[in-house]
Amino acid sequence: MNLLANPIWYSALLCTNFTSSRTRKYYYRASVSSVLITDESKRRCECYDLHDELVPYAKSWSWQKDIVKERKELIANDEDFSDTLIILQHDPVYTLGTGSSEDFLRFNVNNAPLDIYRTERGGEVTYHGPGQLVMYPILNLRYHRMDLHWYLRALEEVVIRTLCSTFSIKASRTEGLTGVWVGDKKLAAIGIKVSQWVTYHGLALNVTTDLSPFNQIVPCGIQNHQVGTVKGLLSNPVMPIGCEADMDHHTNDSKLIDMACKSLIKEFSEVFQIEICLKRPNALWQLQGEMQQV
Repeated sequence: MNLLANPIWYSALLCTNFTSSRTRKYYYRASVSSVLITDESKRRCECYDLHDELVPYAKSWSWQKDIVKERKELIANDEDFSDTLIILQHDPVYTLGTGSSEDFLRFNVNNAPLDIYRTERGGEVTYHGPGQLVMYPILNLRYHRMDLHWYLRALEEVVIRTLCSTFSIKASRTEGLTGVWVGDKKLAAIGIKVSQWVTYHGLALNVTTDLSPFNQIVPCGIQNHQVGTVKGLLSNPVMPIGCEADMDHHTNDSKLIDMACKSLIKEFSEVFQIEICLKRPNALWQLQGEMQQV
């Protein structure tokens, strides 16, 4: 059975470089809104795949904070729970980290060309918009590794594997900088927040993104570096090639997004050694409503 041929099934394979330092068997009560891949030796992760929707930034931010609040309450009661992964696209928006400098904005913050939010994540200003896949992992690092550097490198590894296995793009890290790069082009930005070892915010991968909004900022506060996209690299005859993958370089934008999303979820499951439990997207809206009623 080819698991990847079916969009609701993903496999979780052995990862030698990023194996979690702690695993624990626990029990999960299934609901009619979930599809389970069972492996009691691995921690489960409920995945809300909204990659074909444009979700307002404020809404996804609210989802994350609500889920994190619930998880903290469960931790306080010494109760177990699964991890959560949200993947989506955003309406055009700029976001700032908690300590971001407005010096990296090339516009007056009181007359911004797009909505702008200051959040509690780390890092400087970035842009989110259509064609960019954003992943928000809400993980309890007590069940993985209580090490923020490891977590950042693991997120980078997810993207590096995705670019290689799905698009034949050889990407890498750049010493002293967070994110994923191909040459001097940054394809993926990472900004996280961790509270009581529960993560939120996450990573953004430019797949078919219109890069013009990046001209209004200094992305991530890094001068003299460019931002790139998967689509742009695939259309470049001198792109770095170093991986083997069955890839048609003339694939349309929608297909590129679908392929990138499927691969990100698969590689995430491998790097973090988790079992993906795909939830129907409307379950996320219901989940938030239930939280607000408590």
